[in-house]
Amino acid sequence: MLPTKEEAERILEEAEICNPGLWGNHSRIVAECAKKLAIVCDDLDGEKSYILGLLHDIGRKFGIKHLGHVYDGYKYMMKLGYDEVARICLTHSFCNQKINCYIGNFDIAELEQKELETVLNSLTYDDYDRLIQLCDCLASGEGIMDIEERMKDVKRRYGSYPPEKWNKNLELKAYFENKAGNDIYVLMRKTDK
Repeated sequence: MLPTKEEAERILEEAEICNPGLWGNHSRIVAECAKKLAIVCDDLDGEKSYILGLLHDIGRKFGIKHLGHVYDGYKYMMKLGYDEVARICLTHSFCNQKINCYIGNFDIAELEQKELETVLNSLTYDDYDRLIQLCDCLASGEGIMDIEERMKDVKRRYGSYPPEKWNKNLELKAYFENKAGNDIYVLMRKTDK
């Protein structure tokens, strides 16, 4: 199940009150990016993509955390009955579907980490997982960035960026450019009609 667009926007606004920061605007930019890409890819729904992008980081509602935001978002959306969003809360951080490629602190209990890993390993990624992963790599809290510049920024902030994750993100970019038949950055500059 998915919330409506209006409900998703309300959930994000309430979450920003609990933990203000650039992450809210980042989520909106991911949502717009996902919607624009979905519209030009015939097999993806624009509104669904928007909702998934808007709530991918909703675990940040519960404070400044690293892997904790993935776990918190997953559990929160499952509790609300939004299992499709919960899935994205989990998959958006793992383009290679490997928990050890997470960039940041493993700030959850070992049991919670095992729970995430079990769910992650049970999934077969679809294009919604891939779409939000790509848009997350393109969006800062201020706008769309060159994907390599964004990854360099993350590397500067966290001290490393696994090469296999870097390469997978570039592969995702190429995959969606092929599906869309256009350069990602050109598509992001176009306005919806």
